Amino acid sequence: MTKTLVIAEKPSVAQDIVRALTPVAGKFEKHEDHFENDRYVVTSAVGHLVEIQAPEQFDVKRGKWSFAHLPVIPPYFDLKPVDKTKSRLNAVVKQAKRKDVTELINACDAGREGELIFRLIEQYAGGSKPLGKPVKRLWLQSMTPQAIRDGFESLRSEQQMEGLASAARSRSEADWLVGINGTRAMTAFNSRDGGFFLTTVGRVQTPTLSLVVEREEKIRKFVSRDYWEIHATFGAQAGEYPAKWFDPKWKKGEDAEAKADRVWSAAEAQAIANAVRGKKATVTEESKPTTQASPLLFDLTSLQREANGKFGFSAKTTLALAQSLYERHKALTYPRTDSRALPEDYLPVAKQTFEMLADSGMRHLAPHALTALNNNYIRPTKRIFDNSKVSDHFAIIPTTQAPSGLSEAEQKLYDLVVRRFMAVFFPSAEYTVTTRISTVAPHSFKTEGKVLVKPGWLAIYGKEAAEEVEGGKDGDKGQNLVPVKPGESVNTLQVDPKGLKTKPPARYSEATLLGAMESAGKQIDDDELREAMQEKGLGTPATRAAIIEGLLTEKYMLREGREIIPTAKAFQLMTLLRGLEVEELCRAELTGEWEYKLSQMEKGQLSREAFMQEIAAMTERMVKKAKEYDRDTIPGDYATLESPCPNCGGVVKENYRRFACVGKGGAEGCGFSFGKSPAGRTFETAEAEQLLRDKKIGPLEGFRSKAGWPFTSEIVIKYDDEAHNYKLEFDFGDDKKGEESGEIVEFEDASLGACPICGSDVHEHGSNYVCSKAVPTAAQPTPSCTFKSGKIILQQPVEREQMTKLLDTGKTDLLDKFVSMRTRRNFKAHLAWDKDAGKVNFEFAPSKFPPRPGAAAKTAAAKAGKTTAAAKKAPAKKAAAKTTAAKAPRKAAAGKAPSAALAAVIGNEPVARPEAVKKMWEYIKANNLQDPKDKRTIVADDKLRAVFGKDSAGMFELAGILGNHLGGDA
Repeated sequence: MTKTLVIAEKPSVAQDIVRALTPVAGKFEKHEDHFENDRYVVTSAVGHLVEIQAPEQFDVKRGKWSFAHLPVIPPYFDLKPVDKTKSRLNAVVKQAKRKDVTELINACDAGREGELIFRLIEQYAGGSKPLGKPVKRLWLQSMTPQAIRDGFESLRSEQQMEGLASAARSRSEADWLVGINGTRAMTAFNSRDGGFFLTTVGRVQTPTLSLVVEREEKIRKFVSRDYWEIHATFGAQAGEYPAKWFDPKWKKGEDAEAKADRVWSAAEAQAIANAVRGKKATVTEESKPTTQASPLLFDLTSLQREANGKFGFSAKTTLALAQSLYERHKALTYPRTDSRALPEDYLPVAKQTFEMLADSGMRHLAPHALTALNNNYIRPTKRIFDNSKVSDHFAIIPTTQAPSGLSEAEQKLYDLVVRRFMAVFFPSAEYTVTTRISTVAPHSFKTEGKVLVKPGWLAIYGKEAAEEVEGGKDGDKGQNLVPVKPGESVNTLQVDPKGLKTKPPARYSEATLLGAMESAGKQIDDDELREAMQEKGLGTPATRAAIIEGLLTEKYMLREGREIIPTAKAFQLMTLLRGLEVEELCRAELTGEWEYKLSQMEKGQLSREAFMQEIAAMTERMVKKAKEYDRDTIPGDYATLESPCPNCGGVVKENYRRFACVGKGGAEGCGFSFGKSPAGRTFETAEAEQLLRDKKIGPLEGFRSKAGWPFTSEIVIKYDDEAHNYKLEFDFGDDKKGEESGEIVEFEDASLGACPICGSDVHEHGSNYVCSKAVPTAAQPTPSCTFKSGKIILQQPVEREQMTKLLDTGKTDLLDKFVSMRTRRNFKAHLAWDKDAGKVNFEFAPSKFPPRPGAAAKTAAAKAGKTTAAAKKAPAKKAAAKTTAAKAPRKAAAGKAPSAALAAVIGNEPVARPEAVKKMWEYIKANNLQDPKDKRTIVADDKLRAVFGKDSAGMFELAGILGNHLGGDA
């Protein structure tokens, strides 16, 4: 009997499909990775399981990125599994290849990305030849059981989805081509002077960075202007009220900073104040009712913006919290959505959600849910329920499941979503807005009052909302007004000119940057491109947080409080792209153009081949521009440093690649210069200034070796006798040089604490914390102690207070910025004094995740030398044998005597094989025997040749080779 395989995008959707199909297709049996009945096998991906890559023969690995290997435009793309979801991919492929599965249904999300996820899995499952099984498409915009059953009744054909599939693949491949070639071309250009200066670009990340850089350029160029406002207080019979002068004839012109209530000279402001002071004023006023509807439901971007503004959460944090509330707590619907509406059949679900909230015991939310139910607020309205405004997913709302055990941050985000969900069903807030004009001829003063009449949806937000509505202290908005009788003249009690300054545009916060990314297309002049980007913007709700985090990780931007500030590296990239005339990479128009053409492809009006040819041509042009650029520098807005050249006292100016002496008083420069981006880290202007002034700076983080490894170092400017000039050098703080020279050290800083080895004082010295007896001093010229610990360990700065804590208590606080040299991943650890090892070591916090149920039992059994439960079930003989083996002492652990050849390397002491390998590595590293081109190969010296029996050996061969040299028991 044949079956149909249904592949959903997420496990939760697979479960929804099973629940919906059970009444019509029969009960499903649950397996580890799928559900199955007589007709269907239902399984799911977990987002993207497969990604594209260039075939091996067309790609060039990092470290060999040069123009000789560019552009990389492969004739086809290979597929590779996403590492962390490989097991899930294998499970889905296994079902797809089953002989009894004769048809597939693509039940991934209804959109371009869902189409791509399925198509890549299907292609991967087929291997070198197509899978060859017919495919149908389930297209769902609502996840109610009936909507799912209706979807199965009207499946779309593979031919109907061809345009969407082509657009999905084309977008993915085009992003790869532009990102890979752009990054490698700009990296090759910036690495021409040596080193490896990674310069990443991308279709979304670079225009996003451009927004931040352009805003910062406006801030830097902004010239503040003085202006004045004239504030008055008027006295009526019922009391006093404030007002502000304005010009009723004012019209908006070219000056963006001009406003109706501003004057540009102190004299004019004072003249107005003098003209009206103490005079009577006539009053006219107009009152009208106005309403304010609640904001729409949240999509991911609006939720991230709100959470950043209210709580300071980063976009990444908000996404992680929303994902946890969705996956772990089942409390929110799918968060990675760009829709702010619900499907039209979701009214019953909305009512059930209100019933859950009313009955939930959440006292701050339940009364409002009860109010909505009692007053029949949950009604169908196009503002909330609209299929045309639902894309792959609908808006983020609470589920019908009341959460428990939420963290404080999760609770904050959950409340934010629930309040917004309830608010959209509540009536609009109602105000009375009064505009009062007080005239002392010929001058007019305006007062606006806004009184909340019916709170409507604002009741859900309580005091918080009321505070936002009030707060008009300057006489032009918000306050309750004392009444003025018709025809009453009022007295001008006080008039004061108020001097102010115009302000530059505000820096982006994460909230405002997300908003700018979302609305990036709205500034495009071309109508068709603007239309294409109307619903898209830069990136998608699911990727925007990752784009921002990527720019922060690559040090293109920094977070300072809630502000996002571009670095010198960002300005350098924008200068480069403008100078090379590949500015399309900085502009949202590129995305608009792609979206327009991809939408044409979806409709069958543009072929995939034509689009990809255009992308290839654009890629070739971009690489060619970088490859053929032959001028010495790139035009840009460069700085002049205040500190003089250390060699000749001349002026030091910035150009694209360097800070260089240009001479003084008409004389030519002396040749002194230093690179702006040594080892791939770009100096901020202030850092270059400090380096020139103090001739040293650091330690600084963010440098990369030629192989791409991160490192930390001080930078110094030293005189070079051969060149007769100063040059820049890395200083890794090798304090042994001073020790070897016998130079006496004088400590000027206060002691940090007692040395854990000898009890003497510990001080800062170079890039280390050292015992005062570990270096030559006047009191003790010959060092007698060995205590030394770095001020930066695996990129984690160790502050003075942390070293004091270590010396005082034995360990530091939990530090979270260590970067593993092996995996390059961040990790957290305490630094602790290890008495046995005689040095500072890592101490890891206990895992917050308990071991798997079986793991703890196995560990306990092994330690006690007992049999496991499985062994007990085994036949008696086998169990007895295992028990005996467990009880018997392990002779191997006591060590084995090394052969004569091995003893010449690691000594004569009997050792276990792991200890022998460790000692061997110590010898290899001490004698620098790793092949510099391939660190996994050990080049044998005379001693190792006798052990290896050959000139070299691979690192993975060592254990086997040493096993042959460990003979009799000790």
